[in-house]
Amino acid sequence: MSEERFGEFVLVRRHERGHVAELVLDRPKAMNAVSTGMARSIAGACAALGEDRSVRAVVLSSSHERAFCVGADLKERNSFSDADLVRQRPVARGAYAGVLELPVPTVAAVHGFALGGGFELALSCDVIVADRTAVMGLPEVSVGVIPGGGGTQLLPRRVGAARAAELIFTARRVEAAEARELGLVDELVEEGRDREEALAMASRIAGNSPVGLRAAKRALRLGHGLDLSAGLEVEDAAWRSVAFSGDRAEGVAAFNEKRRPEWPGE
Repeated sequence: MSEERFGEFVLVRRHERGHVAELVLDRPKAMNAVSTGMARSIAGACAALGEDRSVRAVVLSSSHERAFCVGADLKERNSFSDADLVRQRPVARGAYAGVLELPVPTVAAVHGFALGGGFELALSCDVIVADRTAVMGLPEVSVGVIPGGGGTQLLPRRVGAARAAELIFTARRVEAAEARELGLVDELVEEGRDREEALAMASRIAGNSPVGLRAAKRALRLGHGLDLSAGLEVEDAAWRSVAFSGDRAEGVAAFNEKRRPEWPGE
């Protein structure tokens, strides 16, 4: 396993011959509250991972024992002038967009508090694995703002418009068992096992064709919300991008030869 640090508060670990990358939120003294500097580091780490063709899956995790991420750094925000807040906005958006736009499958490993922007970082992932200590919510209206890291758009895509409205308007916190029932998380695991289970899922994902994975994610994301005929055109374009690839040829050959494929990744 190798490690690379992006700024002071973000760590990237490489697992599985580099095919699984773990993006670790590492600001434990502030329960991973996202400051301006940390937002830049998240965006920078995501840009590097997105460009690395050896990466097939990413796990978003936390180094803090009791929190995934408590959202924006409100202590920092309290010192901002209006002009400061305007300047900081694209930096903050860049962090959430960085996770959302990763071209490979992403799995969030959530324990403890995942609130506000912290929950939005998890929502930006394709799959959320949470342990039984997880508490999540979008409390922004209780401090005079709204979810601004994608929450108003990503949450209804998970749980429907009415449920998302109830959660956002009440600003209430949701504990793990209810979160699983509502579909806020996809896998609920025993306390302390969120990271382990997320990495295991990422490892299973990374065993598949890197060309296929990127194309499947592109089709899922671009097709969401389209009518069926338009969505099928998105799928067809993604299929054509892989149908004549080296990965497709290797996958078919390996199946017929009853062996594990050695993906060329092209």
